[in-house]
Amino acid sequence: MTDVLIIIASTRSVRVGGAVGRWVEARVAASAGLEARIVDLRELDLPMMDEPKHPRLKDYTRQTTWQWSATVEAADAIVLVMPEYNHSFTAPLKNAIDYLHGEWAGKPIGMVSYGGISAGSRAVVALQPVLVNLGARLLPANVELAWVAESIVDGEFVATDRQDRAIAAMLAALAALAG
Repeated sequence: MTDVLIIIASTRSVRVGGAVGRWVEARVAASAGLEARIVDLRELDLPMMDEPKHPRLKDYTRQTTWQWSATVEAADAIVLVMPEYNHSFTAPLKNAIDYLHGEWAGKPIGMVSYGGISAGSRAVVALQPVLVNLGARLLPANVELAWVAESIVDGEFVATDRQDRAIAAMLAALAALAG
């Protein structure tokens, strides 16, 4: 089984990230050979990066950092569920990434972005050089959900057939890369 870590990057009290994350989790669970785990950055509640040494050294001093490190290291692949805020990715996501260094190296990462008309594409473009610099292996195509709030019904994300096909293709590529 390929262990896919799904990271929900929005920490707002009112958000669609949880609903989109549950949709991704269901699609991962329905994919042969994949197993889903979710980390919601709102629940993880990492303080702003406060480790005294550079993460490259992996000489962490806080238990929360060691736990976060173990969670990312255990994953075979990662899916980031991320909104676009002000033409970029969220501060909590950047903070979570910055806590670690080598743990991201070699990890296949796919992104499910969402927002208004841009569907989070500018957040993806802003995040790509950060992840490449850390040695992550990024998929060439991601899933982008435009006007996502219109697809939330009773707290659940209701995908179109096209969106379901897009996530299936992304997960197949992620599994192949994790291979």
